Parts: sequence; C-alpha cells; structure tokens
Amino acid sequence: MKDVRVDTVDDPKIEDARDAIIRVTSTAICGSDLHIYNGSIPQPRPMVLGHEFMGIVEEVGKGVGSKLKVGDRVVVPFPIACGTCYFCNHELPGHCENSNPDHYGPEGGLMTEKGGALFGYTDLYGGYNGGQAEYVRVPYADFGPRVIPDSLTDEQALFLTDIFPTGYSGIDWADVKGGEFVAIFGSGPVGIMAAKSAWLRGAARVVIVDTLQYRLDKAKASANVETIRWENHKQVVEEIRAMSEGRGADVCVECVGFEPDRDLLDRAKAIINLEKGSDKVLTTCMSAVRRGGVVTVLGVYTAPFDNFPVHQFFDKGITLRGGQAPAQKHIDKLLQYVVEGKVVLDDIITHRLPLMEAAHGYDIFRNKKDNCVKVVLKP
Repeated sequence: MKDVRVDTVDDPKIEDARDAIIRVTSTAICGSDLHIYNGSIPQPRPMVLGHEFMGIVEEVGKGVGSKLKVGDRVVVPFPIACGTCYFCNHELPGHCENSNPDHYGPEGGLMTEKGGALFGYTDLYGGYNGGQAEYVRVPYADFGPRVIPDSLTDEQALFLTDIFPTGYSGIDWADVKGGEFVAIFGSGPVGIMAAKSAWLRGAARVVIVDTLQYRLDKAKASANVETIRWENHKQVVEEIRAMSEGRGADVCVECVGFEPDRDLLDRAKAIINLEKGSDKVLTTCMSAVRRGGVVTVLGVYTAPFDNFPVHQFFDKGITLRGGQAPAQKHIDKLLQYVVEGKVVLDDIITHRLPLMEAAHGYDIFRNKKDNCVKVVLKP
C-alpha cells in the first residue's frame, strides 16, 4: 500500500506465438492505478503497474503474422483480449473469456469472478506486468496494438490506450446523437475526455462537476465546458436542474468511482454498512439526471452498497450502463479523430517525468499536489 518504486526486473520474453515485446517510449499514471496504490484493490506481490503505454515493437511471435512488424510504433489498448471468443466477437474485449483464466467467471465481483485481463492491474485481472517500464510483453498482439502514424507525437496518441476510449464510451453508451445536456461528475483525465467526446457527438451543453477548482479550471481550458464546484449533493442537483428548466441533465456520466472525497459522516456510514468507499457520486447522478435519462458509470466500483436508490432508477425510468470500456471497439475511429485534428488529447498533461521519478508522480497525482491532473512518464 502506497509503495511504488523503480526497480530492476527481468526483461519480458515471448511466451506465446501471439506475443510481442514493446519498448516503451511513453506511459502514464491512471486514476485506476491509484486504487492499487491506495490498497483498495489488493495486490500482495510486486508487479509492474501501468495500462496506458505505447512504444516500438522490438520482437514478435510467429503467430502475429503481418499485423505487426519489428520497428512499428504502436499504442496498446488497456484490455488484454484474444479477439476470437464470444465476448470479443461481440465487441466486449473487457470480458474476454481467455485472457484471465485463473479469475474469470460469469458472476462478477471484487474477490470472486472477474472479466478479462488488464495490463498491470493485479493478479485478479490476470497478473500481467504493465507498461510503466522500459519493456512490456503484449499478449494477443495481432488483435490489440494499433500502428500510429509518424505525423503524431507520442503525447498526441498516448491516451488512445485508455482514457479517451473510456471517456468516449460514457457518451456512446448514452447514445448521444446531438442536442443533449451532458453533466459529467469528476474533472480528472477521464471526465475531461468524456467532455471532449460529448462535443464530438454533438452535445448542446456540457458541464463538469468537481470538488477542486484547479481541476475545474483545467477542464474549462481544455474542453470548453461549464463547471460546478461540488459542495454537497443537494447543491449540485439543484444547479443542474436550474440549467435544464427543472428536469435534470439528459445524460450524467460518473467518472469518480468508489473513492471520492469523503467527510467523517461518509466514512462512518461505510464502516457501519461494511462498504468499501462510497457511492455518493453515483447516487447524485441518479438525482441529477432527468426522467427517462441515462447514467453511465466509468468510475470503478468494487463492492455492493446499502441503500442504493433502485426506487429512483425505477420511478424515473433511468437507463444505467457502465463497466470497463471496450477500447478495441472504438480505437480506430478515435485515432482518426486525432489524425484529422478533430480532438486534442495532450492538453490535459500537467507533469512530464522520467520513469525513475514514478514514485513522485504517484505522490503528486494521488495527493493532488502542484495542480496535478495527468502525469506522463518517459522511460
């Protein structure tokens, strides 16, 4: 817990014919990494973290075929997926049946059965080393990695790995077609990418909610959104309803998850109810969305919550969707948006550090020091 260090480990090797070895040129710290750093998602043994990375192909297995060659510059989607199972064939790579054999199952849950594997995201999600390293093994390399054109810098393309497809999924799940009022909860990297995606899909109005002014300022500067500073549930809901003739937002996107800023009362409730974290942001979304509206959940939740407002879900006719983003489903289209200049991704970066300073990067990101929004590490 809170123990991230830079160490020397064995170089990865080809273990399967569909593997590739990537020399990492850029990687980033994600908000999801903080759940491991905080100890909220357990990982008892050391492992290499990181699921946002890109680099140069150094070696390919015999089964990769013509999809990749040595020297290709690639970005790698964060789910590890085979590309051939039932779920991969239904554009649900995060539920791949083959990448996480030790913990996969239909039930779902933190300590029971998971979906497909993720890079650098604990033994529960496959135990694969991640990309906050000099080299990384990429399984199913004929399905996941995408070659990046020379016209793009690493920083222009890096967030195609996770946060841009994730933010886009929150808007796509809501079937935004144009003219909607979208309220986004959480002004971190995923929330800002959701806002950029909302504009791409034709939203008429986009507002971001957060507790910290510097994060709201970053969202306003990089995504041209309106902002609401969170004080409490009631105040936020009232402000969103006031913006929409009393109805509420057409779409609410939850980008915070189970570890929001909490006061003593929130913490006491969690202890009494044997809950991990809090669902207060999600329940606020349920109030802030209009009747017949859509709530999409991009923030991570790892445990059940007492008093979840299922009555509100029913009475208001809310559509609720969430989960790991199907990055492979969207990445080609999103890459084209970047190539065509329809969206800019690298303007959210606030800190660039050498890989050797990863521990410092985790500290400032987790503790919101130095107005940190997004850290990119360079091996």
